[in-house]
Amino acid sequence: MDQRQIDEQYMRQALQLARQGRGRTSPNPVVGAVIVSEDRIVGRGWHQKAGTAHAEIHALTEAGSAAKNATIYVTLEPCCHHGRTGPCTEAILAAGIRRVVVAMTDPNPLVAGCGIGVLRERGLTVDTGVLADESAQLNAAFIKWISCKLPFVTLKNGISLDGKIATQSGDSRWITGPESRLEVHRMRDVSDAIITGIGTVLADDPELTTRLPEGGRSPVRVVLDRLARTPLEAKILNVQAAPTMIFVSEAAPLNRREALAETGAEVVIAPELDGLLDLSFVLSELGQRCLTNVMVEAGGTLNSAFLFGNYVDKVVMFIAPKIIGGSGAPGPYGGSGCELLSGAVELEDLVVRQLGGDLMVEGFVKRRESRDVYRTCRGIG
Repeated sequence: MDQRQIDEQYMRQALQLARQGRGRTSPNPVVGAVIVSEDRIVGRGWHQKAGTAHAEIHALTEAGSAAKNATIYVTLEPCCHHGRTGPCTEAILAAGIRRVVVAMTDPNPLVAGCGIGVLRERGLTVDTGVLADESAQLNAAFIKWISCKLPFVTLKNGISLDGKIATQSGDSRWITGPESRLEVHRMRDVSDAIITGIGTVLADDPELTTRLPEGGRSPVRVVLDRLARTPLEAKILNVQAAPTMIFVSEAAPLNRREALAETGAEVVIAPELDGLLDLSFVLSELGQRCLTNVMVEAGGTLNSAFLFGNYVDKVVMFIAPKIIGGSGAPGPYGGSGCELLSGAVELEDLVVRQLGGDLMVEGFVKRRESRDVYRTCRGIG
């Protein structure tokens, strides 16, 4: 193998380590690091939780004296500033590392090339851009949030082969199989928040918690409920299971708002736009709370408001090999949609997997402002 192939081999291992931090480091990025000396890995690490040691520190600790004159592979540029932890650049220099291989530059303005510059100024060899796209996809939520303080939005649907989310009578459990439902819980486990609408709450009374065999982490539940109609006995108001936010409008009765707040849920008043809650306001509020990675699990009306309002970054669809039929059976998207095919929402970077008998299709939304931010950042370095 030539040097580029060798670098990619070790960077893939660093990326695999980084994935172990998904859902645990927000609002920080997920980062992995591998230290190699004489063609042997002597140190491994990943960022495990916001406010704790970074990936480089864990790898350097494991490597010990073997880090001297070694190469460190890092999925994101080492930090060079003091935050809740010290600069990783100083630790790399102190350990005697000779070469640093970086997947991509950190879009955080506090770093943004500074870490690479510091290391080069001190005589280290620094190579960048190794598996940059893979690193950027892994940190798409962080990149968007650090760039514009808005969360990365994933829209999830479970549908039949003919595009239905329920029968004409409203029966929807279960369209997809157990493998798909388990994957949804994995997605919840790495999400900071789940957004749903009052229609889904009234129809299905969902918990929207993470229920994996090994437990998992439940995200903040966010209900868009313009008139504060969420029943006080709704499962989503069990704040012992996970925090709950309910967005209402000024039109919501005061007594209903107060009753919801008494359950322990956070009630936030949002402006209205065209008779619905302003989704820009909702996402801005979530971003201010450092909720960087959110998932939408809702019905056709809210799904369409997000997708055709240009708020979605990624779409994930679980497609079951079932045909439901019925002209009145609902689909995943309502509203007016687009009049011409030229206005259809397109996806790119598609990945298709089989889960049991279902297909899982995921892709990034094309030609959207949030996607442009992602594209701009991922090429840096």
